[in-house]
Order: sequence, then C-alpha cells, then structure tokens
Amino acid sequence: MARNGNGDEESSQKASVRLRSRPDAFLIVCRCFSVVTCVTALLCIAVNILSAIRSFKNGSDIFDGVFRCYAVVIAFFVILAETEWGFIIKFWRILEYWVGRGMLQIFLAVMTRAFPDTTGERKDLVLLQNISSYLLLACGVIYVISGILCIGFLKRARQKKEISRDEAIKHLEELERQREELEALLLPERA
Repeated sequence: MARNGNGDEESSQKASVRLRSRPDAFLIVCRCFSVVTCVTALLCIAVNILSAIRSFKNGSDIFDGVFRCYAVVIAFFVILAETEWGFIIKFWRILEYWVGRGMLQIFLAVMTRAFPDTTGERKDLVLLQNISSYLLLACGVIYVISGILCIGFLKRARQKKEISRDEAIKHLEELERQREELEALLLPERA
C-alpha cells in the first residue's frame, strides 16, 4: 500500500507539473506589448525632459517647457496604466479599457511631436521626438483597434481564468501536503 501511495504522489506531482507547464500564449503577447508600450513611454519621458530643459535653459519658450512637463506627467500615467496597478485602475476606470489607454497614448504622442525645433539647432532631439511619438502613436492605434474588437475583455477573462487556475493548483498542492501529513500520522499506528 505504501507503493500505491508513492505512485499516487508521483502522479499528483506530474499532474501539477503538467498543469503549470502551459502558459497562455495570448497573455504573454499582451505582456510583451505592454512592455513595448512602457519602453516607448519612457523614451517619450526622456525626450520631453530634454526638450523642457532646453526650453527653460534658453528661456526662449517657457510655454514649451511647461507643455513638456505636462507631457512627462501624462507619460507616467501611461506607464502606470500599463502596469495595471489596482490603485490607478480604481480611480481612473477609463484606463482599464483599451480604447481609453489608446486615446491617452495617442494624446501623449501628439504632445511629444508638438512644437518641433524649427531652428534646426537640435536635429538629434527632433529625431528622437519623431521616433518616440510615432512609436507611441502606433501603440495607441493598436490599443484603440484592439479595444474596439474587445481584445481587452478577452485578456481580462483569460487573466481571471489563469488566476483561478493557479489558485486551484495551490489548493490542490495544499490538500496533497495535508494528505501526506495525515498518512504520516497514521503510518506508525499500522506498524
């Protein structure tokens, strides 16, 4: 009977490994896209900070510097929305929906692209502004289209399924551990 118990233990461990070995490819793609969006927003932050510093340092266009500071704040909101932090989602429910996120990203892309350097002094900064704004614009458009197609709803449903599956696996492992402890308590009585 001890051998049968070990066989059950081995089969339950194999089942546990089997259940955990299949991550959801759709959720992995969504996480990768979220990382790309965060990196693009970080690039927007860097470009807007450099533009703000240049505007304040020259003193030529204070309004451009203030505008860039607002763009930095909005870029932080884009990053926070991508982390799906419960605190942010709780107070700004619109960021839970992909259309809302996409619109925010498109707005930030337009803000980053606005007020280009017309003097031609900093062509490298203008190039970075163009790259970051068009990348974020592409991310925003993808979010809006995906939101219209209800991909965000599908992602949330799969996340709930993955979370409940992980909880079920943990519960099963806990029950298995308790069973082993109870068998260990009963085993000395049988001898």
